[in-house]
Amino acid sequence: MAKFFEYKGLPLVRKGNEIYFGRMGDPEVVYMQLSGSRDEGGVSCATKVRLYRMLTDENVPPMERITKTAEKQNLFEALDLACDWIAPRG
Repeated sequence: MAKFFEYKGLPLVRKGNEIYFGRMGDPEVVYMQLSGSRDEGGVSCATKVRLYRMLTDENVPPMERITKTAEKQNLFEALDLACDWIAPRG
């Protein structure tokens, strides 16, 4: 099994401007879409991140899987909210 980068104990997988946060075996994951960026010292930094909390149940129609949405101004704020949405409490 492939080892993914983790943030606060949950997998964080990026492909292009899309990020999935969470375990696909859990009831929900967070899908993030990086839709704006700026260059800071040669590094591209997100300036607009759309978040979608989604059910992982494939029996639910795709458009009904989205349970919550939000938009944040940077990746740190987006990950912080994503953790609130799906990270286990303990």
